[in-house]
Amino acid sequence: MTVDRTTLRRELRAQRRNLAAPARIAAAESLAARLLALPFAPATGYVAGYWAMDGEIALHVWQLRLPPGCVYCLPVLHEDQRLRFAPWRPGDALVGNRFAIPEPDVSPSSLLEPEQMSLVVLPLVGFDPRGHRLGMGGGWYDRSFAFRQRSPAPPWLAGAAFELQRVDALDNADWDVALDAVCTEVQTLDCRSPLFV
Repeated sequence: MTVDRTTLRRELRAQRRNLAAPARIAAAESLAARLLALPFAPATGYVAGYWAMDGEIALHVWQLRLPPGCVYCLPVLHEDQRLRFAPWRPGDALVGNRFAIPEPDVSPSSLLEPEQMSLVVLPLVGFDPRGHRLGMGGGWYDRSFAFRQRSPAPPWLAGAAFELQRVDALDNADWDVALDAVCTEVQTLDCRSPLFV
């Protein structure tokens, strides 16, 4: 990678924020179809998305088209610096977390562990053709799914981004948890292939 991660984050976030509304709407439609077509897309179980902010590609179309046996969840920040997940449907109560990101307003005892998810769709700031990802830099997803480094079993992890967030190459840190796929509005990268290691 030729530029530092802070600069790259700033540039890519600005690019995605500048996308026009019609392009965003079309991208959400196309992304939903790609996520639903993933070879490991579950027919049942807990699936997690995210609340799109700061120009992130939206997941609402995918959420509304999930199979009836899937329960959609949103991430919740936990005091141990790992994510938990809570079922959420449009209209359910939300509360802003410390980063002002909406989270389900539920009792801590009703939160689900990362290991209970079947599929998690992660927001990306950037990604490369090998499936390496650039997040916001807080490490929440890496800490939450560190167990996947020992055993590449579900939950499946799929990154979601606009195609304009693709970069030539990203360095992969030892703590980065590998993605199983990256979906954009124009392509799906299957990162489980040995070509992406």
